[in-house]
Amino acid sequence: MPRFTRYSSVVSERNPTLMSGVPELVVLRLLAQREMYGYEIARTLRVLSADALSLGEGVLYPALHALEARGLLCSRPRQVEGRTRIYYQLTSRGRRRLERLTANWRRMSEGVDRILGARAHE
Repeated sequence: MPRFTRYSSVVSERNPTLMSGVPELVVLRLLAQREMYGYEIARTLRVLSADALSLGEGVLYPALHALEARGLLCSRPRQVEGRTRIYYQLTSRGRRRLERLTANWRRMSEGVDRILGARAHE
């Protein structure tokens, strides 16, 4: 049992768990392309992932606020058709974070691909 606990702490320090870092990664990636408001982020994520990924309001908005509090995003209100929308934009700190998260994701994804493509030992 101590080995498992030790292993778990090493994994969590070096690599995000499979889903815990995904909202941050995909939101930062979308905002690296252009500024967007919350609903637009959620809709774009669903469309680009062919409905494989979906962030509900209960996940998306707290994530956006947390990313902004960490200095990874900045926001500004904009009037659109009589409504105020909050648009989010990546900061330079957010771009650096996106680069690190992307590198980590690719390394982990390549490892999983190698395992999935490996032949079973006979």
